[in-house]
Parts: sequence; structure tokens; C-alpha cells
Amino acid sequence: MTSTVDDAVRAALPGVRADLEALVRIPSASATSPQEVARSAAAVAGLLRGAGLDDVRVLTAPGPDGTPGMPAVVGRRPAPAGAPTVLLYAHHDVQPPGTPDGWTSPAFEPTEREGRLFGRGTADDKAGVLVHVGALRALLPAWGPDGGVGVVVFVEGEEEVGSPSFAAFLAEHRDLLGADVIVVADSDNWSVDVPSLTTSLRGLVDATVTVRTLDHAVHSGMYGGPVLDATTALVRLLDRLRDDDGAVAVPGLRPTDGAGVQGPAGLPEVTEERLRADAGVLDGVQLLGSGPLAQRLWHRAALTVIGVDVTPIERASNTLAPAARARLSLRVPPGLSPERAFALLREHLLATAPLGAHVEVELDETGQAFSGDVDGPVYDAARAALARAWGLSSPAEVVHAGVGGSIPFIAELVEAFPGATVLVTGVEDPDTRAHGHDESLSLAVLERALLAEALLLDSLAPRRAGR
Repeated sequence: MTSTVDDAVRAALPGVRADLEALVRIPSASATSPQEVARSAAAVAGLLRGAGLDDVRVLTAPGPDGTPGMPAVVGRRPAPAGAPTVLLYAHHDVQPPGTPDGWTSPAFEPTEREGRLFGRGTADDKAGVLVHVGALRALLPAWGPDGGVGVVVFVEGEEEVGSPSFAAFLAEHRDLLGADVIVVADSDNWSVDVPSLTTSLRGLVDATVTVRTLDHAVHSGMYGGPVLDATTALVRLLDRLRDDDGAVAVPGLRPTDGAGVQGPAGLPEVTEERLRADAGVLDGVQLLGSGPLAQRLWHRAALTVIGVDVTPIERASNTLAPAARARLSLRVPPGLSPERAFALLREHLLATAPLGAHVEVELDETGQAFSGDVDGPVYDAARAALARAWGLSSPAEVVHAGVGGSIPFIAELVEAFPGATVLVTGVEDPDTRAHGHDESLSLAVLERALLAEALLLDSLAPRRAGR
């Protein structure tokens, strides 16, 4: 059926592109716009029904505080006799757009430039949603009611805020999500021209550290000199999180402690030239740490200051600040629990408080790491589909790469469905700039990812007479 799949994907592509643009125009930032997330969920439900799924539901589950989480969409097609069931995951919520002046074109108005579609969510992850929709549009008419595989499409609505209600959702709706194969379309590719399967993800710890030195603000001229301000204390404390070459200096998380030092065998080479170009590192700015870049990016701890609360310059006066705080993002190596990683971080921050400053450390969010097994017939089928869609000469050319980011719910899916094979695929590439200004999607990758998923799903269907 391969040639038929190719033709059906080509026929579906214009509609997929149009529907993606319409979905991007809904500003469904889960951190700030719950009403728009609800509107986006309704739109996704309509797309799944239009693709041929009769059983489509918009569902929620309670978050940790008991309030309903953001709406997810579940669409189902029962498996024909003897066929496996495949769970297709994506998320329809997006990150907030940030400052408007950082965008070349409006964040929620999809705009094509030089073969890329720009806009918030074009790649992360509304293109993932439309890859699933497009694959169903291409396959279901040819499969008919008794062919193909069983399908469960699960489109989450709160991935960008850490999936707080996911555990409850999984517990409540486990029977709806059970599958033999899970395809998570929320990662990236080695390049526009080389696809990859994501085989590992770091875990996550977000924490807030607060430093106090005074019980009230005082005049910097009258008390400056002997009296320590909290901003200076915070800066000194943050500096103690890294060693002289910039590597994480937290005991138990340092490369010298064995935390993620080696990583698995067969990692692809990441060159400094490529990393600098992809990340936009300015000339003269040194890279952090030492050792192979693939290990530093994917399998070692990374610690970043992602926010600071201090007096803004426009409101600054000659005052010693009594308190200051920072939000820290710790990426946790596979094999280490986020709970243990937070304990190590907290112990280090308390132990290195400068000049007796009072330090408090609060845990905000955690996520489990993921490490997958790349052997077996499902991975063989995935590599063959990716190679065919990207025009590679051999499935061996598909890259197995780690990702330094975190998708915490994958570990929960693995725990809930231990017999399922998990594939982490995606539509992003090094130029995507997910979460940043001018996020974009390569339209060539969109077509290839859609074809690859359709080929994979069709290859997992039992071969029947006449097919």
C-alpha cells in the first residue's frame, strides 16, 4: 500500500496546512489563557471527528489543588481483530508568546518565509496534532472499517505547564489510553534533511531560591559598606552553583560524581560549530563544561537561572534590598530521580549561603527522565518509515539522539503501560526556536513527518488478503 499512502498524504497535505494555520491562530497558552485552551480543544475535537474518528471526547481531570486541569482531547478507533492499538500523542497548548517586538511577524498569525511557517505553536506542538490528523485522513478511507490498526489520539492541553493533572487523568481514563505502541510527536530531528528518534530525555526540577539579609530595606549611603544587601548575596550564591569551567558544581550532580558522564554508546557527534550556530552563541562566549558535547547536552545535569526577582532598574533607588529570589531550572540526568536531584541542590544552596545570608529553597515542579530501548520490530518499522519519508538510502541513517529537554509524562506512560513500545518523534529541527521568538516549522519536515507516520501506522497493520 506504500504508493497509495504516498498519494493519499500528498492529497491531504494542503488541508493539513490550512488546518494547522487555523489552529495556530488560537492563542492557547496554558499558562495565561485557559479560555483559549478550551477553544483550541474544541477545534482539535472537530479535526479528529473530521478525520474519521467517531468516538471523540474532550476530557479533564483534577490537578493537585483539586481544580480541573486544562482540557485534553481523546479520539478512538477500535482495533480490528488481531491488530495492535497505537496511541498517538501531541499537545495543543503553547507557550506564551513573550514580547511582541521579538517577533518578525505576529506570534499568532502564521506566516510563511523561505519554506518555513512562523508562529507560536507552528511546531511545538500543533504540527504534531496535524501530523496525526493528516495520517488518519490518508489511511482511514483505504483501511475501511475492518483494516488497519486501532488508534487512540490523545491531545493534551497542559504540557507547557508541566502536565499537572496528567497523573490523575491517566488514573481516571486509563482504559481509554491503553495501547501496544505509543508515538509521542513532540520532539525534534537531527536536521531538516536527517530524521531522528529521541531515545532519551533528561528529567526536570524547577525550584525557587530566596535570599534574605535584612528585615527591611535601608539607605545604601547610611548603611552601605558593612551591611550586605540581598541582591549581592543572591549573585554570590548563584555563582557557587558552577565550577571554574562552568560545569554544575553541586555534589552528586557534578561530572566527577558520575552523574550522566558517559551516556549510552553510539551517540552521534555534536560539533562545537554546529552547536554555536544552532544556539546563536555570540563570538567569544565560551561553552560550559568539558567532554563530548552530546553528553553535556543530553546526559549530564544542567542548571540554569531562568528568572530573577530583584528591583528593576526603572524603580531603583539608593537602597539595600532586604530580599531577592531566583527561579532555577535543573535538568536531571537519566538514572537519577528528580526528588534526589532536588535534595542535592537544596543541600548545596543551604551549605554555601554567603556571609550568613538566610536561604530558603522551594520545590516548584519535577519531571522524570526517560531512556528508551531502540531494539525490536516497532523501532525497525519506525526507522524504515522515516528513511522512506526522508529519502534516505538506509534505515541505519536515521539518527538516535538524546534530547536535553524534558517530557515528564513519558515516564508515567511507560509505568502505566509497561508492555508498550514508546517512540518519540517530532516535527522540529535545529532552526525551530521552540518556546522562543520566531518559532517556526519547516514545511518540508511537516510533509516528511506526516508521510513517515502514515507509513509506520500502515506497516503495523496485519497483512490481509488483497492488501
